[in-house]
Amino acid sequence: MKLLEGKVALITGAARGIGKAIAVKYASQGANIAFTDLVIDDNTEATKKELESYGVKVIAIASNAASFEEAHKVVEDVVKELGKLDILVNNAGITKDGLMMRMSEQQWDMVININLKSAFNYIHAVTPVMMRQKAGSIINMSSVVGVGGNAGQANYSASKAGMIGLTKSIAQELGSRGVRSNAVAPGFILTDMTDKLPDEVKKLWAEQIPLRRGGSAEDVANVCLFLASELSSYVTGQVISVCGGMKM
Repeated sequence: MKLLEGKVALITGAARGIGKAIAVKYASQGANIAFTDLVIDDNTEATKKELESYGVKVIAIASNAASFEEAHKVVEDVVKELGKLDILVNNAGITKDGLMMRMSEQQWDMVININLKSAFNYIHAVTPVMMRQKAGSIINMSSVVGVGGNAGQANYSASKAGMIGLTKSIAQELGSRGVRSNAVAPGFILTDMTDKLPDEVKKLWAEQIPLRRGGSAEDVANVCLFLASELSSYVTGQVISVCGGMKM
């Protein structure tokens, strides 16, 4: 029996990177998948086909996660087409790095809206659905910088710290209805974005990590699988760092 057989998962920002790895992991474990990205392009279609190869139903949706109205429409469409919604992964996110003295208001607002407000939008939309079902798992993508901060990333750190507070509050609000809420805090994860860093920078970073390597998107996806499945049925309000011990 697959861990997510017959479940329905909605993952925001999942056409590539960590979000895609989570979608692939869920599909391989029997979940029907709905995922969002800003646009439906060749990359999105390729992700959709890859997910469908696992024999599950897949919906790819063009949507701006920062839009309250669009988030509610996405959830409404997913429930209408797939019948229910068991798992929500708030993964959509961006960076607009810069030191505080040089950071623009636009840089601040964009990161807060896409990283944090989007999670509010989708949690607000799925709450009545999951409350009626008396079951559900909400997984919010935070970061180790949301726990420890990072120079040059005040906006990103604030958005990811806010994700932790949101996670814990929702866990308290919805626990009595059987709905769980947890956060995942990745550290240095090797993705297309980090691949662009010079090798010496990646080597120096890895040397500061107790496990002496950067993580993979699948490392994060494995923890998200645990939190989505019944293996974590008594886990809520928690922040699980996937960082190789970088932050303790």
